[in-house]
Amino acid sequence: MPGNSFGERFRITTAGVSHGTGYVVIIDGCPPGLPLTEADLLPDLERRRPGQSKLVTQRQEADLPEIWSGVFEGHTDGTPISILFRNSDSRSTDYDAIKDLYRPGHADFTFDARFGRRDHRGGGRSSAREAICRVAAGAVAKKLLGQLGVQVLGYVRQVGDVHATIADPTAVTLQQVEATPVRCPDPEAAARMIDLIDAVRRDRDSVGGVCELVATGVPAGWGEPVFDKLKADLAKALLSLPAVMAFEYGAGFAVASMRGSVCNDVFIPRSERTPPVGTETNRHGGMLGGISTGEPVVCRVAIKPTSSLPRVQRTVDRQGQPTEIVTKGRHDPCLLPRFVVMGEAMVALVLVDHWLRWRSQCAPVAAQ
Repeated sequence: MPGNSFGERFRITTAGVSHGTGYVVIIDGCPPGLPLTEADLLPDLERRRPGQSKLVTQRQEADLPEIWSGVFEGHTDGTPISILFRNSDSRSTDYDAIKDLYRPGHADFTFDARFGRRDHRGGGRSSAREAICRVAAGAVAKKLLGQLGVQVLGYVRQVGDVHATIADPTAVTLQQVEATPVRCPDPEAAARMIDLIDAVRRDRDSVGGVCELVATGVPAGWGEPVFDKLKADLAKALLSLPAVMAFEYGAGFAVASMRGSVCNDVFIPRSERTPPVGTETNRHGGMLGGISTGEPVVCRVAIKPTSSLPRVQRTVDRQGQPTEIVTKGRHDPCLLPRFVVMGEAMVALVLVDHWLRWRSQCAPVAAQ
């Protein structure tokens, strides 16, 4: 099966299924000398972990990483880093009754159409649990970016029809995001989001929303001008995550109703930067021509409601015969609270990959 790797210079490959033995991620291209232990991975893994509140799936997994290679005496050694996760709380029997049925909104039918066979237990390779590998790799990428002064932070901007008020995305802090289980930095909106998620859970339904992701400290000059635009790689990275239905950056779809004189961001002098140029506003989301401008990189993704529902839905079986389905198991009534750290991971992976490209192509030889 192709398509299990992502990145060019900082490349990750994942393997594993939701109800198998576990997952493994291999990170190739991490520079040597980065201090790294399992403890560095735990904060983000804890944020993604199931069972952390009543707002998410109650599957109980420790999600403890085991670094098997690529680290020697507490530092990366330049060889591939392999990280293993063991599954411990799978309930495969929850899926026995629906192994020949197609769950609405899931990849069951398309996986069969592509490969002719599939692991029906919890979605198999298509399960969102695969994102544990991305989060671990993203934690390594974040640590590298942190040494460059680049920070990546995500938060929930919308759940259903509840919208947060965020005056300045770059002013949001991790402490504000983590202050509530829904990971929304607007306390009043967060309370209403929690009430809404609880209501749809009791109704045996689910709800979607929007996650906003912000990268600060990204210097001007990262990215490529044609196919590998920074915005294009961010879009692919985030759309590769399960349940993501749309991507926008900067002003996004709002530009459709703007005039050019309003949409354009005026260039202004910024003496504290190299080169000493910035923009007065940031409707371009920190990227022009596929290359970073030095302004914060800001993007958003829309997440659909969880497809697995403990209520009757119409469907067909593998022979195309109409029937009904009820999905058992433990599923998130809203994916947004746990999605935040997954989105951060993918943004970090793209940024560190483009940093390594920039370093190899554009940095002076003496600086490499």
